Amino acid sequence: MPNPHAALLRTMTSTLEKFIHSVDPRTLPRVLQIQSGIYFEGSIYEMFGHECSLSTGEVIKVIGFKISKLIASVCENDEVSQFSAKVELPLNFPGLYKVVADKTPYVSIEEITRKVSIGPTRFGHPCFYSPEDIKLANLTIKHGEHITFNSVEEVSGTMAVNCVVVRNNQSHSFTLPLSQEGKFYECEDDQIYTLKEIAEWKIPKCRNRIVKLSSTIHMWDFSNPLPEDFDGCLILTPVYEVQAVMKFGKDIVHILSDLDVEVKDITDCYDISSFLQPMSLEDIFEKTSKEFPMVAEILEGPSESKKPFKFLDTGNEIIIYKKYQATRVLASEIRSDSPKRYFLIPMSYKGRFKRRPREFPTAYDLEIARSEKEQLHVVATKAFDSPHKELFSVSVGDQFLVQQCQTSEVLYEGRKKLIDVLACEQILGDMYKKVLLPMYMEGRFVEVIHDKKQYQLSEICKEFRLPFNVKVSVRDLSIEEDVVAAMPGLQLEEEITDSYLLISSASSPVESWEIPVCRLNMSVHLLSKDVQTVVPPVTKTKVEEISEEQYYMLRRYENQTLRSPPRPPKKPTLSPKPHFAVPKQGVTDVLQAPKNFCVDTTKKLCSHQAADVSELQVSCRNDLVHCDNKKDMTGNATSVENSVIKGLTNQALGNCEAEEDEEEEHSYDYVDEDIIENIIKVFQDSTIRNKHAVSERRRDI
Repeated sequence: MPNPHAALLRTMTSTLEKFIHSVDPRTLPRVLQIQSGIYFEGSIYEMFGHECSLSTGEVIKVIGFKISKLIASVCENDEVSQFSAKVELPLNFPGLYKVVADKTPYVSIEEITRKVSIGPTRFGHPCFYSPEDIKLANLTIKHGEHITFNSVEEVSGTMAVNCVVVRNNQSHSFTLPLSQEGKFYECEDDQIYTLKEIAEWKIPKCRNRIVKLSSTIHMWDFSNPLPEDFDGCLILTPVYEVQAVMKFGKDIVHILSDLDVEVKDITDCYDISSFLQPMSLEDIFEKTSKEFPMVAEILEGPSESKKPFKFLDTGNEIIIYKKYQATRVLASEIRSDSPKRYFLIPMSYKGRFKRRPREFPTAYDLEIARSEKEQLHVVATKAFDSPHKELFSVSVGDQFLVQQCQTSEVLYEGRKKLIDVLACEQILGDMYKKVLLPMYMEGRFVEVIHDKKQYQLSEICKEFRLPFNVKVSVRDLSIEEDVVAAMPGLQLEEEITDSYLLISSASSPVESWEIPVCRLNMSVHLLSKDVQTVVPPVTKTKVEEISEEQYYMLRRYENQTLRSPPRPPKKPTLSPKPHFAVPKQGVTDVLQAPKNFCVDTTKKLCSHQAADVSELQVSCRNDLVHCDNKKDMTGNATSVENSVIKGLTNQALGNCEAEEDEEEEHSYDYVDEDIIENIIKVFQDSTIRNKHAVSERRRDI
């Protein structure tokens, strides 16, 4: 059903903002004539990269529009706070946000398609529900059922929306005509989005959008316009940017929607072919494979900081040979401090990798990482005291060979109960002891690497399960600058399939390059020139460094296509039992505070609390402090203990490859098999020496 309001606007003048709210993006491009708006002599003048003034009678072709910035107000109870000032937020403002469902219903399917973005991407599948049943020819949509809108197309001569409902894990497809009327409400959305994603897909036309801050990604480089420690809701009002082409120009001009001009839609009575037709990389990718290769002129190249190749300057001509899907491995730099760096490594990467140890926070993670190819060997760096006598309590330094997941019977509140456990073999010198670890165990384990082989990227993806920790041992000599070779360690996280175009410079097509369709912002104009060389020259690839925001987007969306693994088992709720708690105080306070209990140092270190390596200083100091502790008795013992802890931490979590001097500057978790035997011994010796030092000190007193 055509929008009568939009049809009326096409016969009369309106503001630029009203035109944007009324036009259906699927009807673009549209030709507009400026009815009023003389500001300066001449047709266009530019300010801060945006065209700001238009003359009466000017004719422009609108090829698209998008939200350029957001006006935000602090929201209280779905209304603007009376104490809130409006602030301007750029689309790259950091953070992840949840979309609050709009409480105002849509009155027809046609209104939804006109105001809400529906498309083939992951974003373009909005969900709605009806408070009443919808009876179709062969299906009844029950009230409250979530209806996913997938696409809009013509069905038997009638425009309709392809929809899906899920019942008992089965999808049922159907269509709803645009003429379908009723009340349709937005469903709650549990996904998180960046502001840019919300601006592009989640703000309906003619409506504002309420969002709630979910988490921050990184620090904002400039002064934060939001209140300090803000974690509430914002009402976002969009300001649009119109992308247009002038009658006799090649350049794409950008016009802000709040510019005070009036326009008239004259598309129906104007020869639209007299304008150039700019195309994005996404537009090129949508062309059929038979239309390639093609020659194009770059109308708007990528920004200098994001330009992957020098020949992608505005005005240059390129040859686009073909489109295809290619695989990349998403990798992140291993380092404890931020910010990390993120990369997409092509499968054709010719460098070689050495394995690096992985960290596992729970026994459940050990089960996930276990493989049939090799036995997983780990060392514990965090203690765990089992609440069940049938299961094993872990001390720092314990080594295990991971076997398999199974069930075990334990005594639970006086009754026997089956729980999931991980069967392991504890390494005791030359002997092995079979032990069971509860699957819910929250410890910390570091992998012990025995494999010194150098692997190609394709071998790693084939033989091992990602994520997988590596370091480049041999750089790719075919790449001018191998950025991943300088990384102290990389975590290969997952394989990503993405869209690429194969291009070369038209002036010197000696080599061809892959460019990402979705992450490179540029527009081109197709030229009616024949391609001299149909077969592309030698194809070269490069490692692509991506931003933190792009990394989180790729990870989130790739994970949505995979079946999520089951959640780790929860710890059974046990009746509370008395225990001694270590007060959360500063180290000095702990040493000086009077103690009402003594610690038996023959027991497992920290067996009554889950203490990790970073907590060992407080835990070991508790071993040193006697019931009659006095302030002047702690000096020597503390200095001895400090050196032992520091040395142990450096041994357990330091870098073991001393020949690589540059790696000593990085915080990189690595445990080599050669130092494992010393871990328990160092702890035991340090405890005995410290206890002896305290005793000697007491005798002197």
